[in-house]
Amino acid sequence: MNWDDLRFFLAVAGAGSLSGAGQQLGVNTTTVLRRVASLEDDLGARLFERERTGYRLTAAGEKLVEALEPVDRRLSALPRDFAAAGEGAEGGVRLAASEVIAANLLALEFPSFRREHPGLELEIVTDPRLASAGQAPKIGNPLKDVDVALRLARPTQGDMLMRKVGDMAYALYASPAYIEARGQPSQMPDIAGHDLIGFPRSETPLGPVWWFSRAEKSARIALRSSSVSARAAAAREGLGLAALPCIMGDIESDLVRVFGPGVLGSLELWLMARNDLAQLAHVRAVMEFVVDAVKRHRARLEGRDHEVRELPPRQGPNH
Repeated sequence: MNWDDLRFFLAVAGAGSLSGAGQQLGVNTTTVLRRVASLEDDLGARLFERERTGYRLTAAGEKLVEALEPVDRRLSALPRDFAAAGEGAEGGVRLAASEVIAANLLALEFPSFRREHPGLELEIVTDPRLASAGQAPKIGNPLKDVDVALRLARPTQGDMLMRKVGDMAYALYASPAYIEARGQPSQMPDIAGHDLIGFPRSETPLGPVWWFSRAEKSARIALRSSSVSARAAAAREGLGLAALPCIMGDIESDLVRVFGPGVLGSLELWLMARNDLAQLAHVRAVMEFVVDAVKRHRARLEGRDHEVRELPPRQGPNH
């Protein structure tokens, strides 16, 4: 058995796809597929089932993950453990968060954090997977390359300290030009015939994703994207009605809110840290920073700090 094949196997198990594993390992999907196939041949067992949404572990694959995960977790943590040795309240901490949270919430609090901890080097890692709706993968180490993570899903396993710190509400937005041309829906049936900008089909149907899956039955899909920035940009260009986090959509001067979080719902925000690292002073400082930042911006996160912008009366017949 080639022990390096195990690294490829864990990457696919964690990412749920060949492309995700390839991106993580810096190789192409053909290499990933070849290495996984080699491991399956050596073990004489099928480790994955190929499905429409990606690669799912077989019973044999789950058994192998269970055996490998503790080793993978300890090996991946060694560099940070050595770096943390002897550090007090200062040092370096890698914090993972979605682009929306990093730019629209945490960045606003960085100056005060910097003044309080001038010797602490904070590195923000923006990972698109953290913005996905649904539960965290049951396999793989969600804190493999970072010390602390703030994600939109509750962890399902792992040696982690975890805490729900808030909810990120979603609303439906459109450009004034789109509303002027197409009319502004006031209730769910009014969505019929409109163009929607929403989530990929692979997203777990929770909160706003579930609402979108219902709305698209009577409306037209203009665009699906896992990128919140792409959805917002498309809405600004008048492409359709976009599902966006309130903390982002409410400050967009070129967009107006159509439906609020009372209709679309929200996603939970969970703070995670490895149990052993959470005992270190500099890691605790970052965790406290995140908790306090979420508290201070709770109204914005939940879509309650919204100023309604009235549109001029629409001219012409409804469409």
